[in-house]
Amino acid sequence: METPTVRWRRLLPRTPGRWAAAVAALAVLVGGGTWTAVADDGPPAVQREDRMLRPGGVPIDTSYFTAGGSGKRPAVLIGHGFGGSKNDVRAQAEKLAADGYAVLTWSARGFGRSGGAISLNDPDGEVKDVSGLIDWLAQRPEVELDKKGDPRVGLTGASYGGAVSLLAAGHDQRVDAIAPVITYWNLADALFPDGVFKKLWAGIFITTGGGCEKFEKRLCEMYERVAVSGKPDAAATKLLTERSPSAVADRIKVPSLLLQGQSDSLFPLGHADAMQKAISANGAPVSVDWISGGHDGGDNETARVEGRVGSWFDRYLKEETGTDTGPAFRVTRTGGIDSTDGAALKRGASSDTYPGLRSGGREIPLRATGGGGAPTENGTGTGTTGSAATGTGPATKPTGSTETFRNPAGSAPPAISAVPGVGGGLSQLSSLGVGLSLDFPGQFGRFESAPLASSVHVTGTPTARVTVKATEGRDAVLFGKVYDVSPDGRQQVLPSQLVAPYRITPDQQGKPIELALPAVDHEFDAGHRMRLVFSATDLGYASPAEPATYTVTADGPLTVPTAPAVTTAAATLPWWTWGLPAAALVIAAGLLITARRRTATPAPDPALTDVPLQITGLSKKYAKSVDRYAVRELSFRVEKGQVLGLLGPNGAGKTTTLRMLMGLITPDEGEIRVFGQAIRPGAPVLSRVGAFVEGAGFLPHLSGRANLDLYWQATGRPAEDAYIEEALEIAGLGDALARAVRTYSQGMRQRLAIAQAMLGMPDLLILDEPTNGLDPPQIREMRDVMIRYAAGGRTVIVSSHLLSEVEQSCTHLVVMDRGRLVQAGPVAEITGSGDMILVTTADEVSEPLAEKVASLPGIGSAVRLDDGRGLLVRLDGATTSRLVADLVRLDVPVTGVGPHRRLEDAFLTLISGGAA
Repeated sequence: METPTVRWRRLLPRTPGRWAAAVAALAVLVGGGTWTAVADDGPPAVQREDRMLRPGGVPIDTSYFTAGGSGKRPAVLIGHGFGGSKNDVRAQAEKLAADGYAVLTWSARGFGRSGGAISLNDPDGEVKDVSGLIDWLAQRPEVELDKKGDPRVGLTGASYGGAVSLLAAGHDQRVDAIAPVITYWNLADALFPDGVFKKLWAGIFITTGGGCEKFEKRLCEMYERVAVSGKPDAAATKLLTERSPSAVADRIKVPSLLLQGQSDSLFPLGHADAMQKAISANGAPVSVDWISGGHDGGDNETARVEGRVGSWFDRYLKEETGTDTGPAFRVTRTGGIDSTDGAALKRGASSDTYPGLRSGGREIPLRATGGGGAPTENGTGTGTTGSAATGTGPATKPTGSTETFRNPAGSAPPAISAVPGVGGGLSQLSSLGVGLSLDFPGQFGRFESAPLASSVHVTGTPTARVTVKATEGRDAVLFGKVYDVSPDGRQQVLPSQLVAPYRITPDQQGKPIELALPAVDHEFDAGHRMRLVFSATDLGYASPAEPATYTVTADGPLTVPTAPAVTTAAATLPWWTWGLPAAALVIAAGLLITARRRTATPAPDPALTDVPLQITGLSKKYAKSVDRYAVRELSFRVEKGQVLGLLGPNGAGKTTTLRMLMGLITPDEGEIRVFGQAIRPGAPVLSRVGAFVEGAGFLPHLSGRANLDLYWQATGRPAEDAYIEEALEIAGLGDALARAVRTYSQGMRQRLAIAQAMLGMPDLLILDEPTNGLDPPQIREMRDVMIRYAAGGRTVIVSSHLLSEVEQSCTHLVVMDRGRLVQAGPVAEITGSGDMILVTTADEVSEPLAEKVASLPGIGSAVRLDDGRGLLVRLDGATTSRLVADLVRLDVPVTGVGPHRRLEDAFLTLISGGAA
């Protein structure tokens, strides 16, 4: 089963004791492979052994991790996500090995260096491989056995690796515990929910896998057949169901920790609910954890998740009965955001029992408000039967009324709810009042509640009872979602950016049916409304190409689960620094909804038509504060071709200023004008603004070019307006564009993010900390990107804490402190005053000569420049003319004398003596 090739390499441990342990480990290794002793700061060292095994007749690339002495230990298998390889889970493997497990990782068929074709966890393919790997573990002398040939073993992994964990538990009774993460229960249900083809995610599956030719032949044929028809057939559904964990539901009887993502339009929370019901019915212990992130991005809480998985295995593999494995149910909730630094505040909520998706149902009466008219804020249509601003009006209809709308020919343009892999940042922001959604006039119907008398925290799946009809006996394909609407009706957010598809056949039409909406965890504040929308189209799904008219009648209230047994932790802790990873996509929302109604927008200022930015008297108070300002009376102007550095200490108001500039928050006083246009959320002039705020997320298994194409498609703008080639030339990514983003260095990811911000070649580019996490060469490359962009007559605003970089890349500066402007102007003007004098010389200055200059009266110090051809002199009472006279007297070959002050010195002086 093993290849005979033998190859050794090692990283020597840092102490003699570890060296002895490494030698001992080397002595007991058998067979071929690559072995590495990974030294770290705490014992024991982790040893890695790389082998090519053939558990099912196909070469499978594996890595085996152990640490410590020769004692027996349980084993853990870790699977990787789709499109990845064993290398993606190495860090987790090393941690578990250091904690006393024998850990085996592998690249699944068709991925990494493993052979074979991708067969989507076929029981006779990938699942059989796992059983072969368990056989191999049973032969290892350090692995604990329950009986001969039966090792004590657990499985974990995310997505594709999570599914094979479930499948292995159902097919191989030797598995003792599992911890699948953000995975599926039924793959047919994931890609064909309710008989509707999830076309974007299905296409991403094929692309991420390397193309159709990398898959088992009948899987490729199935995908092409469904993609062409736009509708899954019975054979396709049967094929994917047979390869899903649900096919062996009655045989999964081991302790299971199920971690599912809230930001996940691929494998939503309902999959974990189905797993919990099936496995707990078999009598096994089950815990469910709804993490913050998911396949659509966001925070996957890696450290917490891996810690909980480790505790789960400690309890059920090591049988440490005192180990706390956590509650039966836990969900991560967002509890607010810091107005100055953008930090999202998260905390856990939990219950001793799993509440399911429909616990504590509360009925919310609805009224129909119409779906015609022009798009409004966040894409909602002005109702033909009521007011778009309030959802009320003389024609507002009670529950039982009917909404009529159409599926357009070709199902285009489609509504937008989630963009696979892109919406994660926005789904995080949805709990903070920010979202991106678009429903086109005439293509949807909506029903709305009255303002809520008190807040309602929805945890689970809302349901609605409706009657649906379609013209000419056709299937009705609808997409349901529940919006959170602000008290004034102007703003709506879609919790977790999720939508539920439905295919309602003619035999189901004309009679009441219950439809389940997406499962979410979201708080609707008092005074807000719930808005139930049914749309005829959605970007992520295939809708019928034939035009049709749909009617939907609400036959009862919206029932929302409140899960009363779930209690939120008392302490609110700062979780992770957002950096607003999807800020650019939020700006794109402005491009999608420019046709909406606006109120009280100031008229353009013709005198500022060619001025990229003018800020006048800008002020913003802290939330719930009467007299504390994040930004106060800020005014400055930026011209074309400038690279402006925005500087200030933490709490200076930089982030708040940028958020107001991007239209994300509204100032309390003053105004911002971009090319003469006043900035408001969704203002048309924002189409001339590009933004990169640290932490941009990309689909790791798609190429750089594919990520940019997908992003631009999400904006809804014509492809020819992207100017993608120009942006890529400036970003300088070269051939790397064809490679998967997961292979990129940090610097390349940053440049890809900048290229994304430059799509459409915006006249004003905003960059927040673009050099964070980069090494010096990468920082220099980023500096060149900014300079090249501005060289074309465009304008760049960069906020950075690296003063030396700002000094070299920026032409102008704005320095802020405690919300106020301290100084603004050219870099040379700000750094050119002070008591530091730069003396340049024709010849190299010797060290003894520098010491003579330093000893002159009125001179504080004299330091040779790095190349020796000059001095940096600090005056301490002497004048510049006196210094020149003394230098001539000492025969110093002076070629130039001028003031010099580093930006760091100027900055510290300004903020220490600036305005309060």
